[in-house]
Amino acid sequence: MRVRAGAGSLIGLPAVIGNQPYSLTARAGVDAEIRQLSSEGFCSLVKSHPEFCADVLKILATEIRSVRKALADFLS
Repeated sequence: MRVRAGAGSLIGLPAVIGNQPYSLTARAGVDAEIRQLSSEGFCSLVKSHPEFCADVLKILATEIRSVRKALADFLS
């Protein structure tokens, strides 16, 4: 399965929130700008910018929906 992440995407959000290793492989395009945050760094960022919380929840909800759909498709 391949997913193309566009500009402004957050990769590995469940991993950083759960303080777990990222379980997927990612490749960056030539012009990509990459920033890496530890779980602590991410928590600090969200604490200093609480307006990000709604966006984080939307991203996590989208990931849960896509996994549930993939599982339902696989099982049917």
